Amino acid sequence: MSVTSDDGRRVPERILAAAPGEDPCGAGASLASRAAPPGAAAGAQAARRAGLRADRVAAGAAELRLRLADGVRRGLAGEEGTGRSAWDGVAARMVDAQAPGLASRVRELAAVPASGPDWPGRLLEEYALLDLLAAAYGRVDRLPAPLAATVRSRVGFTVEAAEVLRTVPAVRDRWLVLGAHDTADERLATRRLWLRGTATGRIALLLSHGRAGRAADLSLPVGLVVEADLAYHPGARPLRAVLGPGAGPPAPPVPGGGVPPGVTVGGAMAEYGAALAGDPWLDSWPVVLADVVPVPGPEGWRLADGDGDGDGGDGEGGGWIPVHAPGSAAGPGLWRLAAVSGGRPVTVFGECGHRGFAPVTVWDADGIPTGLRT
Repeated sequence: MSVTSDDGRRVPERILAAAPGEDPCGAGASLASRAAPPGAAAGAQAARRAGLRADRVAAGAAELRLRLADGVRRGLAGEEGTGRSAWDGVAARMVDAQAPGLASRVRELAAVPASGPDWPGRLLEEYALLDLLAAAYGRVDRLPAPLAATVRSRVGFTVEAAEVLRTVPAVRDRWLVLGAHDTADERLATRRLWLRGTATGRIALLLSHGRAGRAADLSLPVGLVVEADLAYHPGARPLRAVLGPGAGPPAPPVPGGGVPPGVTVGGAMAEYGAALAGDPWLDSWPVVLADVVPVPGPEGWRLADGDGDGDGGDGEGGGWIPVHAPGSAAGPGLWRLAAVSGGRPVTVFGECGHRGFAPVTVWDADGIPTGLRT
């Protein structure tokens, strides 16, 4: 439709209705969009996708909290007979919400009722931790940056290695390879490598993945040293790291430097407690135990300070901690540990957690490491 302008010309009505400075035909906007750098358009699309995912995860976390609250109101006694199917639908909903970390923790709930006679207490603990994680994500933008990074990671957000190397200052050190552990399922093979800086004393975890049936790419022999830059993923208790470019070849440690310094059982529990204060969802924390003896008992193996006569971890020596040996370490690994020790104190690296200590590597009197997991 057109109208007559003040000078008598016929002009389309939408042009007269345009606001001052506005391009009524939209041609300017079109030209501007065509002139925009490709990177800017891609960045805007990525930001939009990130925003949509954040909204979906928030909705999934809120839904999960309602499901957990319903379970508490009904009582936990009924969970014993429900089986895994009761939680499969909830886990699938978390996958749809693009929160794989929440989905994984939800699936673990199904196994708790079969874990022993005190399962109701453990299930309530898992409910509380899962609810805390979902609630934390609901206010993630108001959390301190390190804790917010931990929450996002636990929920299932990932940061590419290149982004970590680009944005996080690297730590240069000579890193002693403390231990290695491979796991695999029908889809994915994962290799975990733990390193300890000989100067900084910091422990780092390197993860590499490969297709099922094929070894992961990253391979560093246990007991050797590599000089390299590592960049830690952000978090309240940074542990996972990325190996930077320009790493030197693995080399034997300097004489006398092959056995890492360690702590007592009480010191290990204190380290785990400090890590747990920063990340309540930690199952374990890597620790080196010094001068401990593996001792068999009626309830399983334990690692004891000194002569093994302690009655608990007190930070001053004389403590002990039960051995929690998942997977391949449960049988041959424990006997290898006992054989290397021969009843004498040894240095052991492993993961200290609420279930006990999971040994990974032991050093004999000559400083030679033996892997306890395969």
